[in-house]
Amino acid sequence: MYFILNTFRWGAYFNDYEYSFKSNIIEFALHIPVVYFNLFFLVPKYVLKSKYLKYGIALLLSLFVIYLLKTSLTYFLISENIWPEANREYKPFDINHIVAVCIGELYVISMASSVYFTLTWLKERERNRALTESQYKIKLKYLKTQIQPHFFFNTLNNLYSLSLASSEKVPIVILKLSKLMEYVLYDIKETKFVSLIKEIDYIQNYIEIEKLRFENIDVKFNINSNVDSVKIPPLLFISFIENAFKHGGINNKNLRIKININIEDNSMLNFEIINNFVSSQKPKSNKGIGLQNTISRLKLLFKDNFILKQNIKFDYFIIILKIPIYED
Repeated sequence: MYFILNTFRWGAYFNDYEYSFKSNIIEFALHIPVVYFNLFFLVPKYVLKSKYLKYGIALLLSLFVIYLLKTSLTYFLISENIWPEANREYKPFDINHIVAVCIGELYVISMASSVYFTLTWLKERERNRALTESQYKIKLKYLKTQIQPHFFFNTLNNLYSLSLASSEKVPIVILKLSKLMEYVLYDIKETKFVSLIKEIDYIQNYIEIEKLRFENIDVKFNINSNVDSVKIPPLLFISFIENAFKHGGINNKNLRIKININIEDNSMLNFEIINNFVSSQKPKSNKGIGLQNTISRLKLLFKDNFILKQNIKFDYFIIILKIPIYED
């Protein structure tokens, strides 16, 4: 396209299309190698290594070689007048002719390099975006898979304690555990978001297992909004619930847990969990693999678009989490 444009441009300017065609054939035969020589040899060898002086010298030598070739080919193949565009006859190595040829060549090198580096930058940006997304998915998957073994390890401990006592609750625990495993291993295996209803069902199965372990426990689960179409990242709330049982149950003969879920302003899902604890066993809110991973996941999933508050009031530990809602 550039060749055709140049041929018609200069042909119309001097009303000599034959000369313009022949001249552009020579010029393009020289443009192509010098552009690629600059992009794939001079730039990597000198510019990318910050050897700018050597690059400048090498480029000037390249332009001088181009000048010799262009002048020679024009003289022997087209016309003894090596620069008819100037409207007067020039001899080789005239300073004006050298400057004109070199400036023209630098223009072509700059234009081609700009196009090349722009395309390279766009490809590199897309590659970095894909790489970042891939790393994000890998890290998110890693955090999620870390939470699962942590949870099942605790549940198996509960089952082991019941089996030692030959409890009749063991078959019930096994059934509940199988449902939990089915959800984790199959239902959310490759899913970024799951139905909140399914997640609530998963949480309730977990609570039922924990109820078998505690003698005096009161768990209230309140859903104050229509959440049928709401989706959330899987296993997002379980660490908070797990910690309520783990820390709230220490030396606590009357563990009370309250879970509230509701939608605020049609845009944010509000999850709140409150549990009592024995005053001598102040909960360590910043400890534990499960909670740390949940916070890391929140940052990856929502960046700064979430609210997580932890507070203690009158021997009650309170966690409030607000996240954007996703609907079908």
